[in-house]
Amino acid sequence: MRAIHSLIFSALLLGGFAASSIAATEQAAAPRIAVAPQYSTTHVYVAPEDFDRFTDSLIATFGGHKSQQGVFQVTPTPSQTMSQLVFTPVGTLSVFGFKTPIPYPFGIERTGYLVTDMDAAVKSAKAHGADAVVATFPDPIGSDAIIEWPGGVHMQLYWHTQKPQYDPLQTVPENRVYLSPQRADAFIGGFVAFAHGRVVSDERKAPGIEIGRAKESYRRVRLESPFGKLAVMVTDGHLPYPFGREVTGYEVGDLAATLRKAQAAGAAILVQPFVSDKREAAIVQFPGGYIAEIHAAVR
Repeated sequence: MRAIHSLIFSALLLGGFAASSIAATEQAAAPRIAVAPQYSTTHVYVAPEDFDRFTDSLIATFGGHKSQQGVFQVTPTPSQTMSQLVFTPVGTLSVFGFKTPIPYPFGIERTGYLVTDMDAAVKSAKAHGADAVVATFPDPIGSDAIIEWPGGVHMQLYWHTQKPQYDPLQTVPENRVYLSPQRADAFIGGFVAFAHGRVVSDERKAPGIEIGRAKESYRRVRLESPFGKLAVMVTDGHLPYPFGREVTGYEVGDLAATLRKAQAAGAAILVQPFVSDKREAAIVQFPGGYIAEIHAAVR
Protein backbone atom coordinates (compact mmCIF):
# COMPACT_ATOMS: atom_id res chain seq x y z
CA MET A 1 0.00 0.00 0.00
CA ARG A 2 2.83 2.39 0.87
CA ALA A 3 4.41 1.67 -2.51
CA ILE A 4 1.13 2.46 -4.29
CA HIS A 5 0.83 5.76 -2.41
CA SER A 6 4.41 6.57 -3.35
CA LEU A 7 3.70 5.86 -7.02
CA ILE A 8 0.57 8.03 -6.95
CA PHE A 9 2.44 10.89 -5.29
CA SER A 10 5.24 10.63 -7.83
CA ALA A 11 2.77 10.68 -10.71
CA LEU A 12 1.02 13.77 -9.33
CA LEU A 13 4.36 15.48 -8.77
CA LEU A 14 5.49 14.73 -12.30
CA GLY A 15 2.14 15.89 -13.63
CA GLY A 16 2.55 19.20 -11.79
CA PHE A 17 6.05 19.63 -13.18
CA ALA A 18 4.76 18.82 -16.66
CA ALA A 19 1.94 21.39 -16.38
CA SER A 20 4.37 24.04 -15.13
CA SER A 21 6.75 23.19 -17.94
CA ILE A 22 3.97 23.48 -20.55
CA ALA A 23 2.90 26.88 -19.14
CA ALA A 24 6.49 28.14 -19.14
CA THR A 25 6.99 26.89 -22.71
CA GLU A 26 3.80 28.62 -23.89
CA GLN A 27 4.86 31.88 -22.27
CA ALA A 28 8.35 31.68 -23.75
CA ALA A 29 6.83 31.15 -27.19
CA ALA A 30 4.50 34.16 -26.90
CA PRO A 31 5.84 37.45 -28.28
CA ARG A 32 6.51 40.23 -25.78
CA ILE A 33 4.00 42.82 -26.92
CA ALA A 34 3.19 44.87 -23.78
CA VAL A 35 4.61 48.37 -23.40
CA ALA A 36 4.09 49.58 -19.80
CA PRO A 37 1.29 49.94 -17.19
CA GLN A 38 0.76 53.68 -17.80
CA TYR A 39 -0.46 52.76 -21.31
CA SER A 40 -3.09 50.34 -19.95
CA THR A 41 -6.18 52.55 -19.85
CA THR A 42 -9.50 51.88 -18.15
CA HIS A 43 -12.33 52.53 -20.62
CA VAL A 44 -15.19 54.57 -19.20
CA TYR A 45 -18.39 55.43 -21.10
CA VAL A 46 -20.47 58.33 -19.79
CA ALA A 47 -23.27 60.46 -21.17
CA PRO A 48 -22.00 63.58 -22.98
CA GLU A 49 -23.71 65.86 -20.44
CA ASP A 50 -21.73 64.14 -17.62
CA PHE A 51 -18.40 64.11 -19.45
CA ASP A 52 -16.67 67.18 -18.00
CA ARG A 53 -18.17 66.67 -14.55
CA PHE A 54 -16.75 63.14 -14.48
CA THR A 55 -13.26 63.98 -15.72
CA ASP A 56 -13.06 66.97 -13.36
CA SER A 57 -13.99 64.71 -10.43
CA LEU A 58 -11.17 62.29 -11.29
CA ILE A 59 -8.57 65.06 -11.32
CA ALA A 60 -9.93 66.52 -8.08
CA THR A 61 -9.74 63.09 -6.42
CA PHE A 62 -6.43 61.72 -7.70
CA GLY A 63 -4.61 64.69 -9.25
CA GLY A 64 -3.19 64.68 -12.77
CA HIS A 65 -4.26 66.28 -16.03
CA LYS A 66 -6.28 65.70 -19.19
CA SER A 67 -5.46 65.42 -22.86
CA GLN A 68 -7.16 67.69 -25.37
CA GLN A 69 -10.82 66.77 -25.74
CA GLY A 70 -12.21 66.05 -29.20
CA VAL A 71 -14.98 64.30 -31.13
CA PHE A 72 -13.84 61.28 -33.14
CA GLN A 73 -14.88 58.07 -34.82
CA VAL A 74 -13.24 55.31 -32.76
CA THR A 75 -15.23 52.35 -34.09
CA PRO A 76 -14.99 50.53 -37.45
CA THR A 77 -18.58 51.50 -38.32
CA PRO A 78 -19.98 55.07 -38.34
CA SER A 79 -20.26 56.72 -34.91
CA GLN A 80 -19.19 59.88 -33.12
CA THR A 81 -17.92 60.18 -29.57
CA MET A 82 -16.37 62.75 -27.31
CA SER A 83 -12.99 61.33 -26.29
CA GLN A 84 -10.34 62.32 -23.80
CA LEU A 85 -7.51 60.73 -21.83
CA VAL A 86 -7.26 61.43 -18.11
CA PHE A 87 -3.74 61.00 -16.73
CA THR A 88 -3.60 60.49 -12.96
CA PRO A 89 -0.69 59.29 -10.81
CA VAL A 90 -2.69 56.13 -10.01
CA GLY A 91 -3.85 55.17 -13.51
CA THR A 92 -4.81 56.33 -16.99
CA LEU A 93 -8.42 56.43 -18.19
CA SER A 94 -9.90 56.68 -21.69
CA VAL A 95 -13.25 58.44 -21.42
CA PHE A 96 -15.94 58.27 -24.11
CA GLY A 97 -19.17 60.22 -24.40
CA PHE A 98 -21.00 58.92 -27.47
CA LYS A 99 -23.15 61.40 -29.37
CA THR A 100 -24.54 58.57 -31.52
CA PRO A 101 -25.73 55.08 -30.57
CA ILE A 102 -22.76 52.93 -29.51
CA PRO A 103 -22.01 50.17 -32.06
CA TYR A 104 -21.87 46.66 -30.62
CA PRO A 105 -19.77 45.39 -28.84
CA PHE A 106 -18.14 48.68 -27.86
CA GLY A 107 -18.85 49.70 -24.30
CA ILE A 108 -18.19 46.29 -22.74
CA GLU A 109 -14.40 46.33 -23.14
CA ARG A 110 -12.86 47.13 -19.77
CA THR A 111 -9.35 48.21 -20.72
CA GLY A 112 -7.16 49.27 -23.60
CA TYR A 113 -3.68 47.73 -23.73
CA LEU A 114 -0.98 49.35 -25.88
CA VAL A 115 0.96 46.71 -27.83
CA THR A 116 4.15 46.90 -29.87
CA ASP A 117 2.78 44.85 -32.79
CA MET A 118 -0.96 44.52 -33.42
CA ASP A 119 -0.82 41.49 -35.71
CA ALA A 120 1.47 39.61 -33.33
CA ALA A 121 -0.69 40.56 -30.33
CA VAL A 122 -3.96 39.37 -31.89
CA LYS A 123 -2.32 36.16 -33.12
CA SER A 124 -0.89 35.47 -29.67
CA ALA A 125 -4.21 36.21 -27.93
CA LYS A 126 -5.98 33.72 -30.21
CA ALA A 127 -3.26 31.12 -29.59
CA HIS A 128 -3.87 31.46 -25.84
CA GLY A 129 -7.64 31.04 -25.88
CA ALA A 130 -9.04 34.47 -26.74
CA ASP A 131 -11.42 35.38 -29.55
CA ALA A 132 -11.05 38.48 -31.70
CA VAL A 133 -14.63 39.77 -31.40
CA VAL A 134 -13.73 42.96 -33.31
CA ALA A 135 -11.10 42.32 -35.96
CA THR A 136 -8.26 44.81 -36.31
CA PHE A 137 -9.37 48.14 -37.78
CA PRO A 138 -7.61 51.47 -38.41
CA ASP A 139 -8.13 54.60 -36.36
CA PRO A 140 -6.75 58.12 -36.94
CA ILE A 141 -3.48 57.36 -35.11
CA GLY A 142 -3.00 53.59 -35.40
CA SER A 143 -5.15 50.49 -35.12
CA ASP A 144 -7.37 48.66 -32.63
CA ALA A 145 -8.98 45.29 -31.96
CA ILE A 146 -11.19 43.87 -29.21
CA ILE A 147 -10.54 40.42 -27.80
CA GLU A 148 -12.63 38.24 -25.50
CA TRP A 149 -11.04 35.84 -23.00
CA PRO A 150 -12.68 32.76 -21.46
CA GLY A 151 -15.32 33.90 -19.01
CA GLY A 152 -16.34 36.87 -21.16
CA VAL A 153 -13.52 39.29 -20.28
CA HIS A 154 -13.31 41.89 -23.06
CA MET A 155 -10.19 43.97 -23.65
CA GLN A 156 -9.11 46.37 -26.36
CA LEU A 157 -5.66 46.10 -27.91
CA TYR A 158 -4.33 49.26 -29.54
CA TRP A 159 -1.26 50.28 -31.50
CA HIS A 160 -0.05 53.77 -32.40
CA THR A 161 1.93 54.72 -35.49
CA GLN A 162 4.06 56.87 -33.20
CA LYS A 163 4.58 55.54 -29.69
CA PRO A 164 2.96 57.87 -27.14
CA GLN A 165 4.95 59.18 -24.16
CA TYR A 166 3.07 58.94 -20.84
CA ASP A 167 4.65 59.61 -17.46
CA PRO A 168 5.26 56.54 -15.25
CA LEU A 169 2.62 55.94 -12.59
CA GLN A 170 3.14 56.43 -8.86
CA THR A 171 1.07 53.31 -8.20
CA VAL A 172 -0.15 50.72 -10.71
CA PRO A 173 -3.94 50.20 -10.77
CA GLU A 174 -5.53 46.78 -10.47
CA ASN A 175 -7.78 45.47 -13.23
CA ARG A 176 -10.55 43.61 -11.32
CA VAL A 177 -12.15 40.61 -13.03
CA TYR A 178 -15.01 38.49 -11.67
CA LEU A 179 -15.19 34.94 -13.06
CA SER A 180 -16.90 31.62 -12.40
CA PRO A 181 -14.94 28.62 -11.04
CA GLN A 182 -15.48 26.90 -14.42
CA ARG A 183 -13.67 29.56 -16.48
CA ALA A 184 -11.19 31.14 -14.08
CA ASP A 185 -8.25 28.82 -14.69
CA ALA A 186 -8.66 29.00 -18.47
CA PHE A 187 -8.55 32.79 -18.29
CA ILE A 188 -5.62 32.89 -15.86
CA GLY A 189 -3.52 30.42 -17.83
CA GLY A 190 -4.18 32.06 -21.18
CA PHE A 191 -3.72 35.63 -20.02
CA VAL A 192 -0.52 34.95 -18.05
CA ALA A 193 1.09 33.27 -21.07
CA PHE A 194 -0.10 36.00 -23.45
CA ALA A 195 1.01 38.88 -21.20
CA HIS A 196 4.26 37.28 -19.96
CA GLY A 197 2.83 37.63 -16.48
CA ARG A 198 3.04 35.71 -13.23
CA VAL A 199 0.71 34.59 -10.47
CA VAL A 200 1.59 36.66 -7.41
CA SER A 201 -0.84 34.89 -5.09
CA ASP A 202 -3.68 32.37 -5.27
CA GLU A 203 -5.72 32.59 -2.08
CA ARG A 204 -8.35 29.86 -1.92
CA LYS A 205 -9.91 31.20 1.30
CA ALA A 206 -9.81 34.96 0.81
CA PRO A 207 -12.04 36.95 3.20
CA GLY A 208 -15.55 37.30 1.80
CA ILE A 209 -15.80 40.89 3.04
CA GLU A 210 -13.83 41.78 -0.10
CA ILE A 211 -16.88 40.85 -2.23
CA GLY A 212 -19.60 41.92 0.20
CA ARG A 213 -20.04 38.50 1.87
CA ALA A 214 -18.34 38.98 5.22
CA LYS A 215 -19.21 35.58 6.73
CA GLU A 216 -17.85 33.56 3.80
CA SER A 217 -14.67 33.06 1.80
CA TYR A 218 -13.83 32.96 -1.90
CA ARG A 219 -10.86 32.43 -4.23
CA ARG A 220 -8.76 35.48 -5.14
CA VAL A 221 -5.87 35.35 -7.64
CA ARG A 222 -3.51 38.29 -8.08
CA LEU A 223 -1.50 38.58 -11.32
CA GLU A 224 1.21 40.95 -12.52
CA SER A 225 2.54 41.48 -16.04
CA PRO A 226 4.13 44.24 -18.13
CA PHE A 227 0.54 45.43 -18.75
CA GLY A 228 0.06 46.01 -15.00
CA LYS A 229 -1.82 44.34 -12.15
CA LEU A 230 -4.91 42.15 -12.39
CA ALA A 231 -7.04 40.56 -9.67
CA VAL A 232 -9.34 37.64 -10.43
CA MET A 233 -12.29 37.15 -8.07
CA VAL A 234 -13.65 33.62 -8.48
CA THR A 235 -17.24 33.51 -7.25
CA ASP A 236 -20.65 31.91 -7.72
CA GLY A 237 -21.97 35.26 -8.92
CA HIS A 238 -24.09 35.90 -5.82
CA LEU A 239 -22.72 39.40 -5.39
CA PRO A 240 -24.39 42.23 -3.50
CA TYR A 241 -24.32 45.58 -5.29
CA PRO A 242 -21.93 47.18 -6.20
CA PHE A 243 -19.40 44.32 -6.12
CA GLY A 244 -18.58 43.15 -9.63
CA ARG A 245 -19.37 46.60 -11.06
CA GLU A 246 -15.95 48.03 -10.19
CA VAL A 247 -13.58 47.48 -13.12
CA THR A 248 -10.44 48.98 -11.61
CA GLY A 249 -8.88 49.35 -8.16
CA TYR A 250 -6.70 52.41 -7.50
CA GLU A 251 -3.96 52.45 -4.86
CA VAL A 252 -3.52 55.72 -2.97
CA GLY A 253 -1.33 56.79 -0.07
CA ASP A 254 -4.14 57.99 2.24
CA LEU A 255 -7.58 56.47 1.73
CA ALA A 256 -9.45 58.78 4.10
CA ALA A 257 -8.03 61.91 2.47
CA THR A 258 -8.77 60.57 -1.02
CA LEU A 259 -12.38 59.75 -0.11
CA ARG A 260 -12.85 63.28 1.26
CA LYS A 261 -11.62 64.69 -2.04
CA ALA A 262 -13.87 62.32 -4.00
CA GLN A 263 -16.96 63.33 -2.04
CA ALA A 264 -16.14 67.02 -2.40
CA ALA A 265 -15.95 66.40 -6.17
CA GLY A 266 -19.43 64.84 -6.27
CA ALA A 267 -18.62 61.13 -5.79
CA ALA A 268 -20.60 58.83 -3.50
CA ILE A 269 -19.13 56.16 -1.23
CA LEU A 270 -21.05 52.97 -2.01
CA VAL A 271 -19.05 50.67 0.29
CA GLN A 272 -17.55 52.19 3.42
CA PRO A 273 -13.86 51.49 4.16
CA PHE A 274 -12.97 48.00 5.37
CA VAL A 275 -9.65 46.25 6.05
CA SER A 276 -8.56 42.99 4.43
CA ASP A 277 -5.37 41.52 2.93
CA LYS A 278 -3.20 44.30 4.42
CA ARG A 279 -5.20 46.99 2.62
CA GLU A 280 -8.00 49.35 3.53
CA ALA A 281 -10.51 49.64 0.71
CA ALA A 282 -13.75 51.35 -0.27
CA ILE A 283 -15.93 51.45 -3.39
CA VAL A 284 -16.88 54.81 -4.88
CA GLN A 285 -19.23 55.97 -7.64
CA PHE A 286 -18.09 59.06 -9.56
CA PRO A 287 -20.39 61.54 -11.31
CA GLY A 288 -21.63 59.93 -14.50
CA GLY A 289 -21.87 56.47 -12.94
CA TYR A 290 -18.30 55.10 -13.04
CA ILE A 291 -17.68 52.74 -10.09
CA ALA A 292 -14.16 52.11 -8.79
CA GLU A 293 -12.41 50.48 -5.87
CA ILE A 294 -9.90 52.68 -4.02
CA HIS A 295 -7.44 51.20 -1.54
CA ALA A 296 -4.37 52.02 0.54
CA ALA A 297 -1.82 49.75 2.19
CA VAL A 298 -2.29 49.23 5.91
CA ARG A 299 1.00 49.85 7.69
